[in-house]
Amino acid sequence: MSYEKVLQAKSVIIGTKQTVRALKNDLIQEVIIAEDADIFLTSRVVETAKELNVQITYVDSTKLLGKACGIDVGAATVAIKK
Repeated sequence: MSYEKVLQAKSVIIGTKQTVRALKNDLIQEVIIAEDADIFLTSRVVETAKELNVQITYVDSTKLLGKACGIDVGAATVAIKK
């Protein structure tokens, strides 16, 4: 499951603004998006990733995604660096 990918990744970027910026700078190999996150928050990340042909993976929970990143709050998007 993708939570394990996040746990095993050497470097991740947490958050939508930072993810979009990193996508535009060609630093990202995969984007993980929580399905229960607000679509308003995640739509820009999805659009940018699709434009740049970056793989998008969906997970169930913002809470579990945040936990996989080692933070105490939920995460809507996480990007795994190249």
